[in-house]
Amino acid sequence: MGSVKSFVWYSPSAFEDSGYEVPETWDDMMSLTDEIVADHGSDTVKPWCFGIESGGATGWPATDFVEDMVLREAGPDVYDQWVDHEIPFDDPQIVASLDRAGDILQNEDYVNGGIGDTRSIASTPWSDAGLPVLEDNCYMFRAASFFEAQLPEGTDVGPDGDIFAFYLPADTADEQPLLVAGDNVAAFNDNEATQAVQAYLASPEWANERVSIGGVVSPNQGVDPANASSDVLRLTLELMQDEDAVARFDGSDLMPSEVGAGTFWSEMTAWIDGQKDGEAALAAIESSWPE
Repeated sequence: MGSVKSFVWYSPSAFEDSGYEVPETWDDMMSLTDEIVADHGSDTVKPWCFGIESGGATGWPATDFVEDMVLREAGPDVYDQWVDHEIPFDDPQIVASLDRAGDILQNEDYVNGGIGDTRSIASTPWSDAGLPVLEDNCYMFRAASFFEAQLPEGTDVGPDGDIFAFYLPADTADEQPLLVAGDNVAAFNDNEATQAVQAYLASPEWANERVSIGGVVSPNQGVDPANASSDVLRLTLELMQDEDAVARFDGSDLMPSEVGAGTFWSEMTAWIDGQKDGEAALAAIESSWPE
């Protein structure tokens, strides 16, 4: 099962009413952000909303945001070096990537629509953070394809619906770095029946059946996007199957657990909460990397 994390959720009707178009480049998106501030900016209406509270896993949505920024700011080769610790966590290229995230997440004019100031990001459950899009309190929310499952029952998800998603743009329209994640199914014996189940779960037949039910998609190349139960899952499959896309797996999931599911989470929370600046937070993560 897989997911695409490089998504921005938005209200098609709010965009249409204000004459906004889905941005194709990073600069387009930032120009749109400033346009929304000029047109609608107030204490309760902002271009962006975000939240990273997730119980014991608080901070993980911020790590996703940073990983997407590394892919755009530094590129996939540097991303690989960073994840493998071939360069330090606080390398200047990673600092610049965090600064790019901060251009949005630490700007009081940009966030947190319908919720609070920038520090409210740390205390807002990630699963609730995008709901102000439905209320026209915020116009954009960066979250993975699986955010669809957090929406209220009856929400119309699609290009003409209550909410939809667009690809988080890169610096140029012909670039398409893609942050993805997934879950693996492991076998604990080699029984013939177990192997048969594994073979079926790895087959395009199962993948096509599962995507028609909804909720998850498979990165299996034999999946027909036309079988997807929703427009977001269809878009997810199309991005996964794009031969020109440069895909990278969720970096924090590939790092040692004490970093990827430890200090990376906690230090990004401290950064969001204003307790540390970016360089200090990244330096603290670097110092926690196991020998």
